Amino acid sequence: MLRAADGLQDKEIAHELGMTPEKAARWRSRFLNGGITAIEKDAPRPGRTRTITNHRVQRVVDMTIRHKPADATHWSSRTMAAAAGISEASVRRIWHANSLKPHLIRTFKLSRDTRFAEKLETIVGLYLNPPVHVVVLCADEKSQIQALDRTQPGLPLKKGRCGTMTHD
Repeated sequence: MLRAADGLQDKEIAHELGMTPEKAARWRSRFLNGGITAIEKDAPRPGRTRTITNHRVQRVVDMTIRHKPADATHWSSRTMAAAAGISEASVRRIWHANSLKPHLIRTFKLSRDTRFAEKLETIVGLYLNPPVHVVVLCADEKSQIQALDRTQPGLPLKKGRCGTMTHD
């Protein structure tokens, strides 16, 4: 713009700056039409047209929140992509835009044992201060494997919150 203000033509500016005359003319035109704010950043471009409709996006969100796949505990991006007929990357973008994380589950357990705090202190104390010349071993069940139904229904997955389930 400074070189144009000095009276140089588009061809001369383009040659001096190593660009095409069309580009020099385009920038000059943008400046003349919009002032300094028009040349502070590139003009917006239309980008690729959207191929996934709002209806399909809503279908993915509804399936994620309300249904589970037949052979799994939760949706993966691959299984959802196959079920919805869209790409895995599209599923991830939809989940991200709607704050959905179907792979996360929070568990909780409220003990009914009246001596729970006392037992907890004993076990934690054993780990923090084990007896001398003694090996401390812990045998625990696999919490991921549940043979029985849950004692209470968990809260469903929804925007900004992962699903929950009881631990017993």
